[in-house]
Amino acid sequence: MKNIFDIEGKVLILTGGNGFLGAEYVKALSEAGAEVVVFDKNSKAGTAVDICDEEAVQKAVREAHQKFGRIDALINNAAMNPAVGSEASKKQFVPVEDYPVELWRQELDTNLTGMFICIKAVVPYMKRQKKGSIVNVASEVSNIAHDHRVYNTEGKYKSPAYITSKTGVLGLTRSMAAQLGMHGIRVNAFSPGGVLNPKMPEDFVKRFGESNMLGRMAQPEEYNGVMQFLCSDASSFITGANITADGGKSAW
Repeated sequence: MKNIFDIEGKVLILTGGNGFLGAEYVKALSEAGAEVVVFDKNSKAGTAVDICDEEAVQKAVREAHQKFGRIDALINNAAMNPAVGSEASKKQFVPVEDYPVELWRQELDTNLTGMFICIKAVVPYMKRQKKGSIVNVASEVSNIAHDHRVYNTEGKYKSPAYITSKTGVLGLTRSMAAQLGMHGIRVNAFSPGGVLNPKMPEDFVKRFGESNMLGRMAQPEEYNGVMQFLCSDASSFITGANITADGGKSAW
């Protein structure tokens, strides 16, 4: 029987490929035999691309197609989501009255508008192929509000723009799926839960893990199978969906 999960030889564009989870996806998908083209603003490997720059994205996608002759999947993974306690996060975890409007605009631009720009760039190539898969990475907070109690610190809140943009990803996904299905292009969202990072404080990891049915945070590699599934023929009749992997958190 044919392995319907096989992605060997498929050409995948993945944004945010140098981030914590992005690097994990690149490694796993490459080991599965895919050609992974990495777009990352701060690129260590792959192509340095600002996904909010439409001209730069169009150029990078065109070059990828010229090199490989096809684009089988786009994984929209890039987002502004710095780690709790990092220098970059200081303005993102403040109460709403202190949250800068400029930061709101930057987050929406990266997390949602940049995603649309990348979709717009790959669609012409996928239409000519009459086939393609687009995976928009959302978050568990696309389904639910963030439980700020996990920080155990008064006045610390997850960025409202992050939650708003990730909810918007679901609307974008359904809109694109409805328009592109007739061309053989599938568009799905993936909503992962919190993932364990060695830099996280132990007490935070414990509180976050206790908020789902499995009682723990996800290991980084536990999302690789979902990503491969959505890029493969195993998901050939799935579009407009939101695949949630949050340890049962949103079912509570």
